[in-house]
Amino acid sequence: MRTGFYAGSFDPVTNGHLDIVKRAAGLVDRLVVAIGAHHGKAAFMTPEERVGLLEDEIAGTDTANGCEIRVTTFADLVVDAARRAKASVLIRGLRNGTDFDYERQLAGMNAAMAPEIETIFLAAAPQTSYVSSSLVKQIAQLGGDIRAFVPPRVAKAMSAKIGQ
Repeated sequence: MRTGFYAGSFDPVTNGHLDIVKRAAGLVDRLVVAIGAHHGKAAFMTPEERVGLLEDEIAGTDTANGCEIRVTTFADLVVDAARRAKASVLIRGLRNGTDFDYERQLAGMNAAMAPEIETIFLAAAPQTSYVSSSLVKQIAQLGGDIRAFVPPRVAKAMSAKIGQ
């Protein structure tokens, strides 16, 4: 059984994240979507809120190969969390060349720490390649419409959290 590990802050989960989840699920037998604590960022949503929203959205994900998808959290190194999940593959989404440069560096560091875990890059779909969680948060906090970038439940949860 091949297990993939897709880690991110998912703060909030975007349509781009969900596209990567669906496509990654076609490559592995089991996919762990892991919400990590980013030590350099203040989170907008709690880990519990993000888990709930991701689980709701993933529940509707159909996979041709019957991939099992589960959501978890972690607060340590991604390779350590991937090892606990018995993952052999790290899934990383790329929106652009800047992402590639950064992710390639991370992949090298991860490979040095965990050579048994391979990193696979999935290019963002054209319709989501410009979407980032950081920009979605900024737009929402300034009263903008984020419905084109996130699922309806996420837009509603963010609006409630901001008090709009």
